[in-house]
Amino acid sequence: MPAINSSMKKSLISLAFLFVAHLLSAQVQEGVASFYADKFEGRTTANGEKYRHSKLTAAHKILPFGTIVKVTNTNNNQSVEVRINDRGPFVEGRVIDVSKSAAEKLGFIQQGLANVKIEVVDTGDGKGGGSVQPIDNVRVEERELYHFEVERSNVTGYGVQIGSYREMVNLVRFADNLKVSYQKKVIVQVKVLNGIKIYTIVLGVFPNRQKADTFKSSIASKYPDAFIVDFSTLK
Repeated sequence: MPAINSSMKKSLISLAFLFVAHLLSAQVQEGVASFYADKFEGRTTANGEKYRHSKLTAAHKILPFGTIVKVTNTNNNQSVEVRINDRGPFVEGRVIDVSKSAAEKLGFIQQGLANVKIEVVDTGDGKGGGSVQPIDNVRVEERELYHFEVERSNVTGYGVQIGSYREMVNLVRFADNLKVSYQKKVIVQVKVLNGIKIYTIVLGVFPNRQKADTFKSSIASKYPDAFIVDFSTLK
């Protein structure tokens, strides 16, 4: 790997600044919610439980398993408390994926998606009963540090796109988890859409589409929205 030049050092400092700035912000998380399709009934979630559409559970990108959150549909003001037991959704703009029964209580089964506000109710044993708190007030491990090795790369072959992000904290944590879990190279594509910088995570570099498809199939239960990308077509 080539030595890090002054320009790259400035980029790393900027990256670290953005990461810290996000952790210090304090606001209620808002975005789009989706809900689990029927095909996921009985499948294993990220914390080892079986998904059941009748239970009030949800997937979130970073909140600890067992966290109870209050989800409010801002279109109709209906709310429900759900327990985090899975990771996701890994689709740009979506902040939580709730069980089907939770979506029914929130009143968006027919629409499929809903604009929501998320607040933490309980970050302890998951039994609830605490006061509602903003998500960004969830305690962050004091020694949560990341070491970056960054280089521009002209990649060839195929990869599996996992998700796209605008928030640096989600990108950093998720990319680190993917690299550790799958021992694959993690590629981050940076692009600008409508004036907004988007970070897309692609996992793995495969010499042909067949190998990429085999890997995609192996992670389909965990990342159902993943898809294959041809690096030669990325712009």
